[in-house]
Parts: sequence; structure tokens; C-alpha cells
Amino acid sequence: MRRLIAGLVLLLSLSFPAFAQTVETVAKTAYIVDATTGTVLLDKASHTRIPTASMSKIMTTATVFEAIRAGQITLDTKLPVSEKAWRMGGSKMFVELGAQISVEDLLKGVIIQSGNDATIVLAEGIAGSEEAFVARMNQLAQKWGLKDTHFMDVSGMPHPDHYSTAHDLAIIAWRLIRDYPEEYKYYAMTEFTWHGITQPNRNPLLGKVEGADGVKTGHTEEAGYCLIGSAQRDGRRVIAVMTGMSSWNERVQESIRLVEWSLKNFKLATLLKSGQVVGKAPVVYGDSDSVQLVAGTNVASTVPMTYNAKDLTVKIRFMTPLIAPIKAGQQVGTVVVSAPGSATPQEYPMLAGADVAKKGFIGLTLDKIIQAAKN
Repeated sequence: MRRLIAGLVLLLSLSFPAFAQTVETVAKTAYIVDATTGTVLLDKASHTRIPTASMSKIMTTATVFEAIRAGQITLDTKLPVSEKAWRMGGSKMFVELGAQISVEDLLKGVIIQSGNDATIVLAEGIAGSEEAFVARMNQLAQKWGLKDTHFMDVSGMPHPDHYSTAHDLAIIAWRLIRDYPEEYKYYAMTEFTWHGITQPNRNPLLGKVEGADGVKTGHTEEAGYCLIGSAQRDGRRVIAVMTGMSSWNERVQESIRLVEWSLKNFKLATLLKSGQVVGKAPVVYGDSDSVQLVAGTNVASTVPMTYNAKDLTVKIRFMTPLIAPIKAGQQVGTVVVSAPGSATPQEYPMLAGADVAKKGFIGLTLDKIIQAAKN
């Protein structure tokens, strides 16, 4: 096993880099991740609990998308506007009391116009009450493993028990993008008109950063000016969360600067391709004494445009020896990519490249006799 790992590290370290770059930000908390590889590009107090303001509406919409997936509603389902929804303050879609509005239009009202009133219509129409809908939001947060996130309402109003972190908000954004690709398209819309009133999307990245397609702004006195942003370029997607900025203009300038930095200063380096053989592992009790190890997926790393090629470390990790029977495609270990400057090593599945059947009774008996003779 030591020879196998040493050989692999030597092979890859000749041609693939690590990164160790930092950038300063005026945001109180910030988290930028390359969603393509999971590489963290910037981390500033990303696990500190913060008020979410309207950023929590991405979980509101994710919960609506879950109801669509479950067949409870469709985009064409019309929901009634209650007096509670009609009276909601703050940012508004301007829903009409007693009107019946489609889920699709309400989603646009939440995503583009940040309508607090639209969130109430969706919550009451889907779950019967805002409280019942919030319970669904918290259940989804638990399902996604968000340990520092809790919701008390659907619009992000200030409350001591309504909080998240830059890290958790980035995870929600990634689940939104990955799990609901059809619905995510609404986040790229630049404006929406309802009740004769056209409102622009407040996301400062749209139209200013090439490839930007989401996600959500937020602002309260407690939270400051905040943004969850995402953009795709050159085969990479970055997700950026910045909170606690002091003004609208600061949010505009800082979000554009940091997202452009994360897109322009890094690139994707493919280390192994899915199915590529990375070595062999010994097998006991099998009709073969070894099995090829193959990468279970593309193994890639996010690296700076200019980098030191000797820094990246790639290892394979598995229990040795492997015990037959083994099925082709069975995960038997991991490929671990680590680099100075990255928050944590990235792990990828390593699979058996072929079947290895277990020996019959006679073969096993002979093995035991041979082993006993060696001892």
C-alpha cells in the first residue's frame, strides 16, 4: 500500500498545483466556494450565526419546490390572498386581498421582488399556516445537515431565534441550484411586473458579472446589506455569501469585486478522469490476488491561474488487503486531494475495476495450508 500511494503522489505532483491565495473583504462574514469541486476560496467567520434578512427566502422557495416535487401543487395552482398576507409590510409584490394567484407568479414575486406578502400566500396555501410552513423549512434544514440554521418566519423578519451562517446559506443555495434546476431559472430574471408595478431584481450581479444567474439579497438594520450570489463561467460555478455590509453601494461594489476575483483568478484542473486506473490493491480469499482501482468520478481541483505545480498532494486510501468477493464498481476506498490554502481535503470515490470472486472451499483450504507453512 505504501508503494502504491507513494507512486501515485509522485506521478500527480509533477503536473498539478495547489493554491494558497487570500483576499480581504469589508463584509462581516463571507464564504466563497467553487461548487464544481467544493474548494473553499474565501472563508471569513463563515460559521458565525447571523440574522438572515430576506436571504432566508431561498429556503422558503426551496420548500415550495419540494411541495411541487411531491405533487402537492403545480406552478399553475392558484392560492388565495389572506388579509395577513395583504397587510404584510416591508418589500412587497402588492398582492390583492382575496385574489387567487398562481404559484409561479408568487414565486416570481418572492424571488425577484422579495415580496413578504407573496411568502405568506405561499405558506398559507401550501401548509395551512405560516407556522406549519416554517416547520417544513426547519425539517428541510435538518435533512440537509444545517446545524447552525433555524427559521421563525418565511420572510426573514428579525427574531433572535431566526438565524443562519454564511456557510449554511451557501449550502442552501447549492441545493437550490442542484436539486431544482427547472425552478432555479427564475433567479436569473431581471424584473417582474405585478398589479401594474414593475420591480427590478435587487441582485447587483445580474447583468454586471458574466455568467451570474442568482441568488438573493437581504437587508435589515440587524443584518446589514447582504448577498448570496452565484455565477457560472468556463465550466466552473462559484457561490458567494457576503453579509453585514454597511450600504447598498458597498454591497454592489464588494459583491461584484469578489465574485469576479473568484472567477478570474482560479481555474479547474482535472487530475483523474472517471474510470481511470490509479493502481492495484491486494485481495485475499479471491480467485485473483489483486484488483485494479479506478476513479469513481472525475477528480478535479480548483487552482489559481498561476500556481506552484509541486504543492498539490493526491493520495489513495483504502483498507488493505481487500477481502473477496468484490464487485466491479464497488467503492473500496477514496482519492484524497489536499493542498496548502484549502480548508479541507477533497475526497472522491475509488472503485474496484473488476469482479473478484471468492475462492471455493479447496482454494481457501490450500491458502490456509500455505499460510500456516509460512508461519
